[in-house]
Amino acid sequence: MLPTRACVSHSPCSSPTTLQSTRATPSTRLPPHPIPNLPPPPPTSLPNRIYDAVIKTGTESNAGKAALDALGAELTTPLVADVLHRLRYEEKLAFRFFAWASQQDGYNHEPTTYNDIIDILSGTRYKSRQFGVLCNVLDHMKRHGSRSVPVEDLLEILRAYTEKHLTHMRKLAKKRRVRMRTPPETDALNVLLDAFCKCGMVKEAEAVFGRVKRKLLGNAETYSTLFFGWCRARDPKKAMKVLEEMIQMKHTPESFTYVAAIISFCSAGLVSEARELFEFMRTEGLTISSPTAKTYSIMIVALAKADRMEECFELLSDMRSCGCMPDVTTYKDLIEGMCLVGKLDAAYRVLDEMGRAGFPPDIVTYNCFLNVFCSHRKADDALELCERMIEAHCEPSVHTYNMMMMMFFEMGEAHRALDICLEMDKRRCQRAIDTYEIMIYGLFDCGETEYATALLDEM
Repeated sequence: MLPTRACVSHSPCSSPTTLQSTRATPSTRLPPHPIPNLPPPPPTSLPNRIYDAVIKTGTESNAGKAALDALGAELTTPLVADVLHRLRYEEKLAFRFFAWASQQDGYNHEPTTYNDIIDILSGTRYKSRQFGVLCNVLDHMKRHGSRSVPVEDLLEILRAYTEKHLTHMRKLAKKRRVRMRTPPETDALNVLLDAFCKCGMVKEAEAVFGRVKRKLLGNAETYSTLFFGWCRARDPKKAMKVLEEMIQMKHTPESFTYVAAIISFCSAGLVSEARELFEFMRTEGLTISSPTAKTYSIMIVALAKADRMEECFELLSDMRSCGCMPDVTTYKDLIEGMCLVGKLDAAYRVLDEMGRAGFPPDIVTYNCFLNVFCSHRKADDALELCERMIEAHCEPSVHTYNMMMMMFFEMGEAHRALDICLEMDKRRCQRAIDTYEIMIYGLFDCGETEYATALLDEM
C-alpha cells in the first residue's frame, strides 16, 4: 500500500525589494505628463454597420428588420453590392438582406444586384439544389424589372423546374405504382418554401403558398415545411394553426413532425406550448402519429427541467395506461435528463421504478448519477452510490473510478484518491491511459512528485 501524506503547499517567502521599500517623497515625484488630446476613433463605415446588424441578428427575421431599419441608411446599388459581397459566404443572411433592401422606399435592385445574389445562392451544387427555384424566381424578377411574380408566371417557373430537376420523383412513384394526389409542380413549390423557411422568412413562405394554393394543391410536405418553419421561429400559435389546417386537408402528420416540434419548443423554453402540442398529439392525432416512448421521455425531461415534477410522474403513469410501455432506453433518457438538470430525487425514483419494471440499472445509468455527484463534489453521496452499485451486482467501470479520483484531487484530498486507486486494483479493474493521467497530474498538483514520477515510470 502506498503511504499517504498530507499535501503541503509551499509558498516562497517574498522579501521587500528596493522598489517595494522605496516610497516616493514630494521632492522625488515627477510632474505629471499632460495627457495629449487624442483624436476620436474613426466612425464605423455604413457597410460595416449594416453587415454587423445582419450578422448579430442571425436568423431572427423580425429582429434583423428592426436593426436594419434603425440604421436609417439610404440605399444605393454600390452600397448593397458591398454588403452582399461581405455576406457572400452567408447565403441565407445575404438573401434576407436582399429581400429587406427591395422593400425600402427610393431604392430598386439593378440587374447587377440580382446577378450578385443569384451567384451567392448558386455558388455550389448543394446551394443550387437548395435554392434552385428561388434563383429562377429572382431571374424572372430581374428580366421583368418587377418586385413580385404573377401567379401564372410562378406556376410556369415551378413547372419548368420540375420537368428539369424533379422528374425522378414522379418516375419512382410510377415505378412503385403509387398514385400521386398532387400535381408535379407541388414538389418544386416545396423546394421554394423550404428555401424561404431556412432563411428565417416563414411569413414570406406562407404568403407565397397563400397566393398559389387555389391553383396548386399542397401536400403533407408543404404543410410540414411551414409547420417546422414556425417552430424554428418560436411561434407556436401559428405552427398549431398550420397543423390544424394540415389535418383539415386530410394530410396525416407523421410522429416525426410532432417530435421535432416538441424538441424545438422545449429547447426554446416553451414547455407549456410543447405540452399543449403533446396533448394535441395524444387526443387529435391518429394511431400512426401517437406518442412513442421517445416522445414521452422528451416531454418528461422538459417538465423536470421546468421544475414541474408532479406532471412528470403523472405523464409516466399515463404512458403505461395508454399501452406505451417504457423500455430501457426510456428509463436511461429520463434518468440522464433529470440528473443533468439536478433533479436527483426524481431520478432516484425513476431508478427504483426501473428495477421494479424488470430493467436492472447498468453501469451507464449509475455513471449518470455519479457524474452529477462528482461535478458538485458530493463525496459521501458518490461513495454511497458506488456501494449501492456493488450491492446490485453492477461492477464499477474504469470511468467510474476515474470520476471519483478526479473529484478527490480537485478537493485536495490526494490520500482518498489513492484509496480509490487501490480499490480499483483490488477489484481487478484494468487501468486506462486516462487513469494514469488523472493520477499523475493530481499528484503533481498536490506536491507528491515522488509518487507521480513512479506512476509515470509505470505508465
